[in-house]
Amino acid sequence: MDQIMVALSYCCIKPASGDMREPSQDLLQSFIQHWKGVTQYYLETTDESCPARNTDIPWRLRQLLDILVYEESECATQEGPEDGNDTGPVGTTGPCMEYLLQHKILETLCTLAKAEYPPGMRQQVLVFFSRLLTKVQRPLLHYINVHRPVQKLIALGGDAVGVTAHKEELQFLISICSKLEKDPSLLCHVLESDVRDEDEGATGSKKQKPKQSLFKAVLRLCLCQSQTGRLAVRAREALLGVLRAAQQEGPARLIAQSDLSQHAVQRLCELHSQIPLSTHPCDITAAEDTDWRTEVSSEEDHAVPPEVSAVRRFLCWVEYLNDLLKESQEMIAVTIADAITDHYLRGILQEELLHVSELHILRSTALLSAVLQRLKPSPLTKRLVTFLLGEDRGPEKRSDNAPQLRAQLIQRCNHLSDEISLTTLRLFEDILQLPQETCVYSLVLRNLETRGYLSAGHEESRVQDGEAFEGTDELEEDPYFTDGFPDTGLRLNNGNQDRGAESAGTEQSVRSFLSLVPEEMKSSDSGFDTYLQDALVQYRSCCQYTSSWGWPQSPQPLSTGASGQEDFYEGLFLQVLLDRLGSILDQPYEVNLQVTSLLTRIALFPHPHIQEYLLNPFISLAPGARTLFSVLVRVVADLAQRSQRVSNFREMLLLVRRQLLGQTPVQPLGHETLCKGLVVLEEFCKELAAASCVTHHPLTM
Repeated sequence: MDQIMVALSYCCIKPASGDMREPSQDLLQSFIQHWKGVTQYYLETTDESCPARNTDIPWRLRQLLDILVYEESECATQEGPEDGNDTGPVGTTGPCMEYLLQHKILETLCTLAKAEYPPGMRQQVLVFFSRLLTKVQRPLLHYINVHRPVQKLIALGGDAVGVTAHKEELQFLISICSKLEKDPSLLCHVLESDVRDEDEGATGSKKQKPKQSLFKAVLRLCLCQSQTGRLAVRAREALLGVLRAAQQEGPARLIAQSDLSQHAVQRLCELHSQIPLSTHPCDITAAEDTDWRTEVSSEEDHAVPPEVSAVRRFLCWVEYLNDLLKESQEMIAVTIADAITDHYLRGILQEELLHVSELHILRSTALLSAVLQRLKPSPLTKRLVTFLLGEDRGPEKRSDNAPQLRAQLIQRCNHLSDEISLTTLRLFEDILQLPQETCVYSLVLRNLETRGYLSAGHEESRVQDGEAFEGTDELEEDPYFTDGFPDTGLRLNNGNQDRGAESAGTEQSVRSFLSLVPEEMKSSDSGFDTYLQDALVQYRSCCQYTSSWGWPQSPQPLSTGASGQEDFYEGLFLQVLLDRLGSILDQPYEVNLQVTSLLTRIALFPHPHIQEYLLNPFISLAPGARTLFSVLVRVVADLAQRSQRVSNFREMLLLVRRQLLGQTPVQPLGHETLCKGLVVLEEFCKELAAASCVTHHPLTM
């Protein structure tokens, strides 16, 4: 009560000095009378338990506001459109507004709100401030007797008393953000605190920040999941509007130096920690309704399992941060991106990704995939790629000490736990879809740059239009190449190939992939045309976002001695994928699907070295080198031998295919893994044929 009496002493009930317009005297007297009615309540009341809404204070505050709005409209009419000055000094305001400013009425109301006396007074003050900032058109935040109490009222929202006034606090913060969006130059009056800690008896001149800043208050209430869900969405939109408007260097620098990034990332970390460790990866990567603009009531939130709700809240915040990064001026976006990298990626996620616990690995890997799927181009993209893959662009060697996180993630693609392998393979598919050249270069291209997979003195073979391959009739010196192949005219090259005969060369490449699996081992007679459309769409998409990367149109010339000097190493990522492909007959169906999907995606990148290494069956390989095609040849040879030891193999294969297509009930079968692996292998060869077609054949473009 002592604080209230001190605050009321600021408000001497006498007219403000200065030049007042005579017709406004009655209006001013009415304004003073209503303010006197508010202050008189505290001098006369004895019932401290009576709620504020049951007193005449709300009515008095409405009258004060109506007078201010009416006065502004009258002043505007008298001044006319040429005389109006929205940013002028106090002397250009009306007498009632002058009285409010000079007698520190807003300061007094702020003190009453802090005391929460009578009960519910804070809500009434928040409503008054909101309406004042919304209905009065003239800018007010540049006045010290406005922005100082505004700062204090913002700070009050963080205490325990304010929990009952969420709705009113949100409306108040939204009204501030709306003013800042219209005039970002006012940011300096809200973000540069001019508040002294008067309650602790500070008498010095040192300025102190509130307990709670504007951005912290908005971000806290942005997460409300209650009846204020609609207002929470409006608060997010209002903050986004402020950042969108603050494109000039001055306001942008103020925001960049504020605590916005700190609290935005703090919320991200808190929401991450709320996701149960036992959450299944599919519940994370397949999460829906993660648009931050979606209004979610507490009833809807409780209608789904807790882990689903926690994932949805986290990913909604991720998408909101995406929009903050996208809409912000570059200085602000960089600050937010750096905070996310330091405090979330390195501070929380890295430790979980390197954890030995399977639950930690699965949750963190799936969350990272979900973040990548929602990531839009921003300063965060490059930082995230560097965090995952490092910055080294030199060729990898088998003996290299690769960055720990990169090496761990790649090696988990071939983990003892199939679930970890599957989740990590999906992560790398998401990484390779990022529009970042570093992803493809670090994982695939860095060891293909010199074309070291080619034999020494390699010359490219030639194909004449309409003719079979010239040169020797020998196949590659591999004992498996002659096993189980139909007579397709396929001959591996030691001669020359005319690259001008691209159509014929493409046809031979397509035929080579389609003929890999012998006819007697095939489970379907369908062609590869069902994959052509998807391959073409994906290839065009790759061409579109790689067009600015400066990739060559044809393979780089082989320099003398570039090949054959040392054993070719494809790099850790391709090594793991090709090892996985070599085990296609012995590993789970779901893992096989993911491995082949990832290899097909890589093969569709429009880089000549990638396409040569993955899609050209006719290159002469350096000693110890392998390609995608050579790995498949060995798989087929192994299949031919193993299938001969299984009775009724073809009947079993056809039954497994019908089960996979849902055409017959699933029942346990012997050699099921082998048969499923063959079905995937057969379809993968069709995918590669389609990829070879769309990346080389001119008619498909």
